[in-house]
Amino acid sequence: MNAVDVLAELEALGTERTKKSYLASGAREPLFGTATGKMKPILKKTGLNQTLADELYDTKNYDAMYFAGMIAEPNNMTAADYERWMDGAYFNMLADYVVAVTLAEADIAEEVADRWIHSEDALRMSAGWSCYCWMLGNRKDETFDAAKISVLLDLAKETIHEAPNQARSAMNNFIKTVGISYKPLHEKALAVAKEVGSVELKKDGKKSTFLEPLSAIEKEVEKGRIGFKRKHVRC
Repeated sequence: MNAVDVLAELEALGTERTKKSYLASGAREPLFGTATGKMKPILKKTGLNQTLADELYDTKNYDAMYFAGMIAEPNNMTAADYERWMDGAYFNMLADYVVAVTLAEADIAEEVADRWIHSEDALRMSAGWSCYCWMLGNRKDETFDAAKISVLLDLAKETIHEAPNQARSAMNNFIKTVGISYKPLHEKALAVAKEVGSVELKKDGKKSTFLEPLSAIEKEVEKGRIGFKRKHVRC
């Protein structure tokens, strides 16, 4: 399949209802409104294909960009490639659920995510924190340097309330993910979550949403899910 074929199939699967939902969440034209679950049969036809992924991502069509993340080959992308993808990620769904997810399977994930976390670009910050969430929720604990994750926990605690609004949810998820999926720092994550308290997400023209990292971790403790790891990062 080539890019034209994939776009045609994505368009055929799109619905107005899904399109309206995506637009309300921050997506913008062009897009078809294709539910992500409906993309899997197309994935079986294309397989992983970095060249095709880049072509689709460059269309700026939201559905095609999302599908590009599904067929990308993470270790065939350079740091410059990830920067280019982030340049095209205009809202959190693309930054956190396409670029960060793809990066999380790459060998250079920490290197790139560290740079983004310390950048001044709100969406890059969000993607950097999200990438760590995807990694911690999938890779074995011994893969990580506990001292480094501890420093990141401290950074999240100290800066989350002043961070750009787009990054706060990802930072909240990082604290929560450490508390749930990274056993060596479970207790510290609980303490950090307690100190952080409620995390306010401001929304234009709407009431703020408040996130509670401590209660989120405690709920997983009650379910006996501490140490939970996903089998796969991507769908």
